[in-house]
Amino acid sequence: MLAQLVETVRNLEHQRNVTTLDVAELAARAQPVGRPTTYGGLSFFSNVRNRSAGQSVVFGSERVRQKSLTPTQQAIVDKLDSTLATVREYLKIAPLICFKRTIGDNDQFEPKCTLYLSTQRSDNIRQAYLWAGTLKDYAPDTPGPELHLLCIPEWPDQNRQVLIFPEERLTVVLGSDYVGEVKMGFLRMAMWEAKQEGMLAIHAGSKLLTARQQDGTLKRHGMLLFGLSGTGKTTHSCHDHGLNGDGEGIEILQDDIVFLRKDGSALGTEQGFYLKTEGISPENQSLIYKALASPQTSFENVMVDDEGNVDFANLTLGSNGRAVIPRETLAPHVSRNINLPPMSELDGLIIAFITRRMTVLPIVSRLSPPQAAAAFMLGESIETSAGDPRRAGQSVRVVGTNPFIIGDQAEHGNWFYEFLKANEGKSQSYILNTGGVGEITERDAEGRPITRQKTLRVAIPEMAAIIGGVAGSAIEWEKEAKFGTLVPASVDGLDMGKFRLDNFYSREQADEYVTKLKEERREWLARFPELSREIAEALP
Repeated sequence: MLAQLVETVRNLEHQRNVTTLDVAELAARAQPVGRPTTYGGLSFFSNVRNRSAGQSVVFGSERVRQKSLTPTQQAIVDKLDSTLATVREYLKIAPLICFKRTIGDNDQFEPKCTLYLSTQRSDNIRQAYLWAGTLKDYAPDTPGPELHLLCIPEWPDQNRQVLIFPEERLTVVLGSDYVGEVKMGFLRMAMWEAKQEGMLAIHAGSKLLTARQQDGTLKRHGMLLFGLSGTGKTTHSCHDHGLNGDGEGIEILQDDIVFLRKDGSALGTEQGFYLKTEGISPENQSLIYKALASPQTSFENVMVDDEGNVDFANLTLGSNGRAVIPRETLAPHVSRNINLPPMSELDGLIIAFITRRMTVLPIVSRLSPPQAAAAFMLGESIETSAGDPRRAGQSVRVVGTNPFIIGDQAEHGNWFYEFLKANEGKSQSYILNTGGVGEITERDAEGRPITRQKTLRVAIPEMAAIIGGVAGSAIEWEKEAKFGTLVPASVDGLDMGKFRLDNFYSREQADEYVTKLKEERREWLARFPELSREIAEALP
């Protein structure tokens, strides 16, 4: 049945019930179903407000097939043939639009994306409209590969599912009208294709930093910022870090997915950013806030009042509000090129793993190559409303901070470790903890967490100052006894002493938290028997 559906989708554009739209036609159909904002752009709302991760299944050969399934996912697998047969029949009568875009901007690897979207409900058109703002125009003569995504939002909610067939270059989204499902559906398939080309697809932002060094010279570094959605990846991908001196500056490249190559270059994927709007203010994220106020920016699930005023702080309708901002709205801090140059053209590469922990993890840690590879495999952070809103705030680990990896995750860790070893002289790696330290929690009789002592949070300007100090080689490092990494002895303009653990915990309390974190890390890494032993043993 899968082969029949694939054949149907590949020829779908020519069916009588399919309308192919260009950009202008798509915008004309989206305009009536959006609400104008005082900024001049459009605002939309979806019924589904986050990705349906628990109802997503990867199908295929032993190399790609998802092997660990929940009961919900197993039920989806059991009914696959029946579901595909029903979908195939529905495609004969559903009103569909076809819209095409291209991932990337280079002459070597540019996946061509064809979206088939049901408009049984007319407002579903916004999914194509918002997704269109993230990618460049379709170019039929690009190298490819060809990817297809079929989205039927009106599918019964009780049967909502995302069916991923990477080897067929097809994803089927049923029962979700969330734009992120379309965006990541294509990018997930592109990441798998990049892997086949010898690249490492990573969930990371990219940028260029030009910073004055302590000897007065200027150096230009590339930077990759790993992080789960909602942990600060986009915030710091789009921050200037105080690099405002003569000759200094930043060039924003990407905020979500890039394809890393062995020479340190990273191919970009998107022309627009699909970012969370929760908590954004002109005081802490001035570049993003300015871009949000552009008439070119569109919104999804963001509070807009009766007069069209946008309120990012009002989370009455949910915390996973999103905006699609064209890269040019971040000018003059954005590069015209979306690709990170190879290390041979730069002074080095800074790699940052952004996590959000609240107890004993240092605010910033400098890592050796094995420690950096271990940090990649651990992917430590907290769950956010963009992933599973029911678990928002809870501890989570995702290899590479990338929930879209297809296939053996240890392969990714080993690839990354070999990359770090090959470029040890020109790359430097860090953990940036955008959470804080000092939290003490207990659980009540029913197992619910109760906060007894609040976290001392690290403010966005403070973390930005740390990144600026790294770029300018302005930080002196010293050994940290508990985790075996290096931590700052001092950072210009920042009181690092306030984050000392003895301000919050007794020695016994701190040791208990540290021991627990180390045990969790060892247990997690033990899940990957094919992982290099040097990685598995890197963190004490």
